[in-house]
Amino acid sequence: MNIKDIIIKKKDKKELTKEEIKYVIDNYMNDNIKDYQMSSLLMAILLNGMTFDETYNLTNEMLNSGDRIDLSKIDGIKVDKHSTGGVGDKTSFVVLPLVAASGVKIAKMSGRGLGYTGGTIDKLESISGFKINLSEQEFIDQVNNINLALVSQSGNLVPADKKIYALRDVTGTTDSVPLIASSIMSKKLASGADKILLDVKVGKGAFMKNIDDARELAKTMVEIGKRFNKETVALLTNMDYPLGNTIGNGLEVEEAIEVLEGNGNKNFTNLCLLLSSYMVSMGKNISIDEAFDIVREKFDNKEGLKKLYEFVSYQGGDLKNIKKEENYISIISNKTGYINDIDTLYLSKLCNDLGAGRKKKEDVINYGVGVKLLKSINDKVNKDDEIMRVYTNKEIDYNEYLKTVIIGEEKKHDIKLVYEVIK
Repeated sequence: MNIKDIIIKKKDKKELTKEEIKYVIDNYMNDNIKDYQMSSLLMAILLNGMTFDETYNLTNEMLNSGDRIDLSKIDGIKVDKHSTGGVGDKTSFVVLPLVAASGVKIAKMSGRGLGYTGGTIDKLESISGFKINLSEQEFIDQVNNINLALVSQSGNLVPADKKIYALRDVTGTTDSVPLIASSIMSKKLASGADKILLDVKVGKGAFMKNIDDARELAKTMVEIGKRFNKETVALLTNMDYPLGNTIGNGLEVEEAIEVLEGNGNKNFTNLCLLLSSYMVSMGKNISIDEAFDIVREKFDNKEGLKKLYEFVSYQGGDLKNIKKEENYISIISNKTGYINDIDTLYLSKLCNDLGAGRKKKEDVINYGVGVKLLKSINDKVNKDDEIMRVYTNKEIDYNEYLKTVIIGEEKKHDIKLVYEVIK
């Protein structure tokens, strides 16, 4: 068995065996297979795809490349959530406290962002004093005490994925359903939860631009979860527009507080309530309707908000001290009408230029910069209304921000939050 024959086999659209996939992962990790050889195989996979068995075997070998988290010392069913990422995605800061307040255990590990805005851990670091690392015993004790802990991915968890992902990122081989599915699911399975909810974003601001590709990815991940005896549910959710009203780390944490206070963007609030309901349904083995009633009560009586404060306090943070630039530039509408569209992807790129995200791993994030939208899709706007605030100390190209908001004469159709649920 050798890597050249395996590359040629995949180039010829043939199915790789379990033994061949194991050979590839083992030998890439011990440097017997070089980056240029692995790049060639990844490109062949991108172009020719993989069967489900190949994808499952790849997931399994990456999972076996490192440690697994043992959550057996945590009482009850543990439910994890993964989002494929989107512009302004701060759902974890609303959903996880609501689910924990509803009596479901969440022992979650999250990553940093390498993209237009920060990841969950970057957003947490915008909170003064927040500890992103806990000892194993602190982690377990916290979940047993308050139902929720959220820390940075650390240790030797799925090292094969880390090495392969870094190579995919620089070789143009990220856009492959088998490679995405095996990457996500190997990390989720290694994290030790009993059940997994997947929020698969679809649209202009997401990695998956259309429903068909998102459905294929979701079905593949759900089937992988089932093969590992983990109940896995995926929701295909709308990412044509920013999630909520803010883009930028500290601003997004502030918005999560506003949502749990009952003063948040309506569409974003409704999405968070729905995601929370699915997690509670899975954690308590009850219907979605029963779960929604529980979540709604925790939202209305502000127990979700209290849980957010409790969780942050347990990990040393102070929600009264969130890093945010005080200076902002107001973007003013140049016409009267209705908000028909927001160029989500371009707006996120502009935020990245401010310093809200990373262009390479070594970049230092500015937690305080970002954008706050004062108007949402279908809102009425008058000429000279303030439609956006750009939080920065830098000079900006005013017109670049103005052109991200499209104003028309009539309202658009209602926004669909969830396209499909896949079980």
